[in-house]
Amino acid sequence: MDLSYILNQLGEDRERYFRAVSPPIVQSSIFAFPSVDAMRSGFRDEFGEHVYTRGNNPTVEILRRKVAALEGAEDCLMFGSGAAAMSAGVIASVSGSDHVVCVARPYSWTRAVLKDLLGRFGVATTFVDGTDTGHFEAALTGRTRLIVLESPNSMTFEQQDLAAVAALARARGIRTLCDNSYATPLNQSPIALGIDLVAHSATKYLNGHSDVVAGALCGSTAVIREVFRGPYMTLGAILAPHDAWLMIRGLRTLPVRMQRIAATSAAVLAFLEAHPRVRRVYSPRATGNAQLGLTGRQLRGASGLLTIELATDDIAAVERFCDGLERFLMTVSWGGYESLAFPVCAVFAANAPLHPPSGLPLSLVRLSIGLEEPAVLIADLERALARL
Repeated sequence: MDLSYILNQLGEDRERYFRAVSPPIVQSSIFAFPSVDAMRSGFRDEFGEHVYTRGNNPTVEILRRKVAALEGAEDCLMFGSGAAAMSAGVIASVSGSDHVVCVARPYSWTRAVLKDLLGRFGVATTFVDGTDTGHFEAALTGRTRLIVLESPNSMTFEQQDLAAVAALARARGIRTLCDNSYATPLNQSPIALGIDLVAHSATKYLNGHSDVVAGALCGSTAVIREVFRGPYMTLGAILAPHDAWLMIRGLRTLPVRMQRIAATSAAVLAFLEAHPRVRRVYSPRATGNAQLGLTGRQLRGASGLLTIELATDDIAAVERFCDGLERFLMTVSWGGYESLAFPVCAVFAANAPLHPPSGLPLSLVRLSIGLEEPAVLIADLERALARL
């Protein structure tokens, strides 16, 4: 993969845009035609022509080409959120009375579209422990049309053997869809392992600056055209041109950001694993992770997301720890330049619209490591852990 070419040149036809080094923001909702025949031709191929920004916009198109190339995909669509990208991939793959198999602990809004939304229209979903490929095979029925994966997931980081699941699905004519947000295309290549569709919450590492909400869906041109004609154009969950421009800017620093984040995360992980007030650390690279072998085969590197289980069952103590953090901002999401803390006990309270994933203790705190100095973050964690 020629990263420098993809991130700094691919799709940027500078002769077309006054030789500008930074691509223009084509902030136009509509595009004019010189004749009725040209307009007719545009409507025949809204996927490839610029007719209406709900379909195809020049700035967004530059970003699409870059993200597709990073994933090793033929094409890509950009959405207004990661949830929209996942939902479009799912909706385009099933019809009423079909069956989906999904990993047991997906992102909460992935679960919502499968169980709550599509369940209303006769689509059934079976959730399985994806750490064993045999569980997928056992759950398949004659109506199964889609397998939804998230490897690793974004809370406890269970992985699936993507090549094995892809082979199982392809032998039966079943489509596969994998959320690759944690790993980024730099650290994992699901399409090269046989996965059909790859989704991203591009809000996270792909953008990396906590100023854009976006999603990406990558795959073959045939499947992406199918998504375009269906949920993409119908539901209209598009990415705005200005947000696409911000993401192009963010992508340019993706390799250096991920290198720094991985190095800092390794230092923080080592500190937390040795601390007596941390009961367990969840991470693909944690010492006690039973999937370390798969991590070594499937992931080329680490990201900055990890979860700690504090050595207490007292929610007030968990809150004292979180309230004591000074360098970690307490908020949702992850993958930006800043370090973040996400307390499960607060978000999954009894009056919250979401519910804690089955079997997870409320003493979990997810940490997203940013670009700060490792010593600064470790000192901040040390001070907060002393409050337990």
